[in-house]
This record gives sequence, C-alpha cells and structure tokens, in this order.
Amino acid sequence: MIDVIEDIRNEFKIKLTDNFEREIIAFLNTNGGNLYIGISDKCEVVGTSKNIDLLQRTIKDRIKDNINPSTLGLFDVVVEELDNKKYIKIIVARGTEKPYYLKGMGMTPDSCFIRVGSSVQGMSDDIISREFSSRTRNSLKNIVSPNQELTFTQLKIYYEEKGFKINNNFLKQLELYTTDGKYNYVAYLLSDNNTISVRFAKYETNTAVNLIENEDYGCCCIIKATQNILDKLRIENKTFTKITYPTRKEIDLFDYNAVREAVVNAIVHNDWSREYAPKFEMFNNRIVISSNGGLQENTSKEEFLSGFTLPRNRELMKVFRDLEYVEQMGTGIIRILEKYDESCFEFFPNFIRVSFPYNENTFSNKKEKKIINSNLSALQSSIISLIQDEPTITQETLAKLLNTTKRTIQRNIKELIDQGILKRSGSNRQGVWKVED
Repeated sequence: MIDVIEDIRNEFKIKLTDNFEREIIAFLNTNGGNLYIGISDKCEVVGTSKNIDLLQRTIKDRIKDNINPSTLGLFDVVVEELDNKKYIKIIVARGTEKPYYLKGMGMTPDSCFIRVGSSVQGMSDDIISREFSSRTRNSLKNIVSPNQELTFTQLKIYYEEKGFKINNNFLKQLELYTTDGKYNYVAYLLSDNNTISVRFAKYETNTAVNLIENEDYGCCCIIKATQNILDKLRIENKTFTKITYPTRKEIDLFDYNAVREAVVNAIVHNDWSREYAPKFEMFNNRIVISSNGGLQENTSKEEFLSGFTLPRNRELMKVFRDLEYVEQMGTGIIRILEKYDESCFEFFPNFIRVSFPYNENTFSNKKEKKIINSNLSALQSSIISLIQDEPTITQETLAKLLNTTKRTIQRNIKELIDQGILKRSGSNRQGVWKVED
C-alpha cells in the first residue's frame, strides 16, 4: 500500500483505460498532479502484468498524440516498485496554454476537463473562453529570435552523445519555430552563438564589494553555458579535512548535487522574456543563485517547496530532460531540501534567490582552542589539535590519523616538548599529554 490518497492531485487506476487522456487533460487544466497505473482505489499496489517498457511508451505516445496544445515538457512517465510489484507514475504539471483538450474535438465541454476534488468534470463554455483569452501568449516559443542566422552544432553534439539520432525534423521536434516558420527565442537560447551573458562572480568577502573574479560562460548554447557553470562550481568545491579523535573526516565546501539542481532550475525556469540570465555568485561564506521571475501565477510558496512546480519554459525543460540534466519534474527542489533548510530560498515579486552556506563552518569546534604558536608546521598543529581532543591518545593512533609514520610523530612530539609546548604527565601507558599555556 502506498502512502498516498486519491485527491485533487492524485488519481489511481488499476490499468490503462481507453479514456485516460481525460485524466491528463484535467491535471493540465487544473494544478497538475499524479496519475498512478497499477494502484487500486484502496491504495493497494496491484502492479501491471503488461510489458512495463511498452506500457511506458504507449502512455507517452498517447499523451503526445491525443492532446492539444503540445504537452512536451509537461509530463514524466516513471516506473516505481513496491513489494516486488511495478507500477507507473505519470507526473503532470499545470499547463501553460490552457485549455488543453482532446485532439480532433476542439475546445468544447466534451473535450476540455478540469479536476474537482478527486473527480474529473467537463469545463463549461465560460471557463473555456476565459482560459483561452488568458492563454500565455508571450511564451518563448512565440517570441521571434532576434537573429535568424542560427546554427545548432553544439546542441546536436549533446543529443548525439546521449544516443539520439539527428534527422531533418530535429529542430521542429524541439519546437524551435514560431507558427510562421521563424526561429523562436528557445532556438536562440539553444543556438551556437547568441548574446546571452551567463556570468559567474566571485567575491573576497561576504558582500558584493571586493570582486576578485568575473567570468562570462555564456554567448553559446545554453546547455553548454550550464555545463560551464557546473564545471566551475565543481572546481570551486574544495574538500576540507577535519582530524578529530578517533577519526578523520573529509567534507566538501558545499553539497555539489544540491547546488547542481539549483543551477539547472535557475536556467530552466528563468523568465527569459526579460532577456536577463540568472546570476551565479560565490562569496567567502556562501553560494547565491538568483533567477528572474518570481513564483508563477496560482503557485504558492508551499507548493513550490513541495515540488509542485510549473515549468515556465516547457520547451527548455524537454531539452534538459532529454540530456539528463533533469530527471523528474519537481524533484530538483526536493533534492535541495534533503541537504539544506527551506530558509535557503527567498521569494521576491520578480526573482527567486537560493543561498547555500558553506560546510566549512562545521569544522570549527564548539570548544574554542587556543592557538599555541603560529610558527608550527601543519603536522604539529594537527598533533596539538588531536591531543586537545583526547589527552590520552597514543603515538600509534596519531600516526594512523595523520597518515604518517610513528617515527615522524615521535620526532615532532620531541620538538614540541623541547619548545615547551607539550608535556607528558605519568607513565608511557597510563600518562596523559598536556598542552602548555
């Protein structure tokens, strides 16, 4: 039994039905949700006896072929398993071009549906007219590219590396044209040469005053720009070692996977219609990522933090999913919150900012330790630190923790004793070390 109930966001089906497109349309026209196949009304996992891979392909084809407007980038179809039984989970986002309807039937109450509680109802003519009149008309696919002399060598290489076969219909399949056949703004972002500046700034302190590095990783395919930023962050993610008795601990400056999710989210969900790229900033105590455009209409902060996000740019979302920068819709936020608190997100009317504090601060001991001598070697400082943690520590343990020989430890301890920094009280077996003030 799964820990989910049927409600406005979740629907259970034992098997794939003839009219399951109605359920998908209802989610698209409302606030998105999840359709489970292989789950009973009592939340029991019954699984599916059909070929699971074939069933996945069938579901994807039916959603793409039987629903208008295009649903590309608005849904995921994943296989999950419980009690050795596999079932399908279809994750549907709230659509950006409502009303969605059954292809071939037009926008009528018989083909447009909404979610009411845990049921599906036809949309009234008034609702259909209202939704159509407010349909997003400034989506990136409808904005003409400022440059019509575009090439896509980099994008094609990324797709070929993932095993996709590139044909003459490639750009059309990615919806890179306006209705009148011109390259749209999505094409501009994905082209080899554009004027989109994607900058990475590094500051000396915790304020944006002393700029020590300012790199532009853009003016290329937005996929390549994203990878450039990710590569830069991987280089900056230094590993620190904290040696404490009885173990030594290594920890990265920040959680790379969480930051990676934030980078991809910022680029995929950025409001590119404003012609500004996200900002990537590195201070001496945190990383800050800011994307343009606040929470989308009818999306609450709670929904956003729960992973119920609406892809602002579904055409970009599709490309990033194809190239495996995105797994399932909404899971990026969940992965970030597995490592960082909700307080790392800040919401403003025109942008969203996420800040990642460095893990380096966790190295400072709660009990403050006096610095003995700034002229000590790194090894001698580590010996002192370990002795302060555990005065009975043996030379053998010191050698093991510091990855050196016992003889080296003995030599350095003698130097510390000779300098009057270290003193031994008691016998070699029963005695303790004491760090002199």
